[in-house]
Amino acid sequence: MKTSIPVQNLNCGGCAHTISSNISSIEHRSNIYVDVETSSVSFEHKDDVNAVLVKARLKSIGYPSIENDNTLSSKAKSFVTCATGKFHSKNSQT
Repeated sequence: MKTSIPVQNLNCGGCAHTISSNISSIEHRSNIYVDVETSSVSFEHKDDVNAVLVKARLKSIGYPSIENDNTLSSKAKSFVTCATGKFHSKNSQT
């Protein structure tokens, strides 16, 4: 099954790196694609439970789906995880 989740707070490659890294550890999902321009995360998964787990993980790291509230806490988390993603992305290129 393929799912695409429109998310909030997705602004750059650092965000995309953080999202990819965090949801890659969830079992039974593959072909992760984070599209910064459309602010969406697409992936294939085994069943709906995996999609729910991805959605929950996205929310926990500051990138809630568009149907969730974008709280100050979510915005702060996304700011921190974005910066972390930028740092790790630069270090993996060297």
